[in-house]
Amino acid sequence: MIKILLLLPLLATLLFSAININKASLAQLQTLNGIGPVKSQEIVKYRKSHGGFKTVDELENVKGIGPKTVEKLRNQASVR
Repeated sequence: MIKILLLLPLLATLLFSAININKASLAQLQTLNGIGPVKSQEIVKYRKSHGGFKTVDELENVKGIGPKTVEKLRNQASVR
């Protein structure tokens, strides 16, 4: 029951808006289609070393993420 309550804000974010890849936590990043624990770590590592993302397309520069994955994420991710 506690896990469900903890996931509610995360689910609400998914339903109502795109995930800001410049601010999202590891758990939030893992809700993106095709992003698991390893890729979410790589996203955080990239944004820390490069000062954040300017566009969603920049995800292609992250180790393990290619053009097909970026296309899947285009409607789910933002850089607001």
